Amino acid sequence: MSRSSTPQPSYPYQDEPRWSKSEKAIARTAFDAALGRELQEVIQKAKQMANEIQQSSDLWDLEHYLTKRRKEIDRKYDYRYSQLTQVFGRLLHEGRVSEEELRGLRDDKLKSIRSFAELFAK
Repeated sequence: MSRSSTPQPSYPYQDEPRWSKSEKAIARTAFDAALGRELQEVIQKAKQMANEIQQSSDLWDLEHYLTKRRKEIDRKYDYRYSQLTQVFGRLLHEGRVSEEELRGLRDDKLKSIRSFAELFAK
């Protein structure tokens, strides 16, 4: 049997970093923790706003706040491996994740995350 001379596709894209099993576990833990903290902030703010409702416009202000935050969070928290270094860069810049939580990721990923964090600072 002869082997095909067709080149095999690289994983999954040439420039996409590979994530080891241990890195995936670290990333998932840090991602979930950051998301959980941000959602807790939204919950606290929503409770505060709900307690202050006095008229119908206050109710719609709460609805507007929740819709806006949901959209922001949905855009920010993208757990595709191809997007994680950028996501963690933004979260690092915002102070929502610490470098300590990312300890165990390979240096190339940490360097990329720091680079994205600097871009978000500009």
